[in-house]
Amino acid sequence: MKYELTNRPRRLRTSAVLRSMVRETRISADSLVYPFFVVEGENVKEEIKTMPGQYRWSIDRLPELFDKLKEAGISSVLIFGIPDYKDEIGSSAWDENGIVQKALRYIKKEYPDMYCITDVCMCEYTSHGHCGILCDHYVDNDKTLEVLAETALSHVKAGADMVAPSDMMDGRIAAIREVLDENGYVNVPIMSYSVKYASAFYGPFRDAAGSAPSFGDRKSYQMDFHNSREAMTEAALDVEEGADILMVKPGMAYLDILTKLKQKYDKPVALYSVSGEYSMIKAGASLGYIDEMKVVGESAVCMYRAGADILITYYACEIAQLIKEGVIG
Repeated sequence: MKYELTNRPRRLRTSAVLRSMVRETRISADSLVYPFFVVEGENVKEEIKTMPGQYRWSIDRLPELFDKLKEAGISSVLIFGIPDYKDEIGSSAWDENGIVQKALRYIKKEYPDMYCITDVCMCEYTSHGHCGILCDHYVDNDKTLEVLAETALSHVKAGADMVAPSDMMDGRIAAIREVLDENGYVNVPIMSYSVKYASAFYGPFRDAAGSAPSFGDRKSYQMDFHNSREAMTEAALDVEEGADILMVKPGMAYLDILTKLKQKYDKPVALYSVSGEYSMIKAGASLGYIDEMKVVGESAVCMYRAGADILITYYACEIAQLIKEGVIG
């Protein structure tokens, strides 16, 4: 039987060169951000049990990590601090000699070209593990804004190139923007965790950072994962308050939200492929159920295809290598 086929999409798939030529989604290592955990102490490189291949680093061991990032072509990091001291108000978060502040000064001295983004939140620093100041068992939104702004300012003074508030308090972008501007840091951008869902995918991170809440959960401030329109409201408020980059967190399970933000706003949109996503791939690969690097590459492309301009991922080095090899990109 003969068919009169005028349109044959397969024509554009007949060679590797042609497939690359007509590729719709392009990926660059420049858009990858590597998140890591820095701790007090000396000679610490402690593997995170629930995140194989990821570590808690003391400042003196950072060259091992940063040389690897530099070799891979990764030029941006997201810094999470794990302090020795925690109290009810998380005061070590804005201490000028806090772990993040010390790490920033070291990195900017030894690796001045590395772009440093800092996570701004209270959960790693409070004795109760919640993301703000408590009033009984409820996180007080407005009191928390004051300490978030103070923390962001302390990071910038220590050398942060960008701050990324992840607390999900109402009004925190405006509070941080006002304090930075008042202190002359008008050119320091804010990447807001605009759409951060209360998610089970964060489990390994809480193990890594020791930030699990000592009571209750974070559903009164992080978003309900049933909701989509609410995400647009959160993003709109952040844009109005001065956010420069919008972020969606977690990643793979929330690509519909990412696409909606990308279509509605002309701001750059970041996606955080979180600890649970990383650990699931690692676990599946360790059991021989999946090909780790093929799944990593495919997942990354899916995230960019959905609209990500920036991808925050523990697999940043591996994705950069896949780009170099021409497997993706």
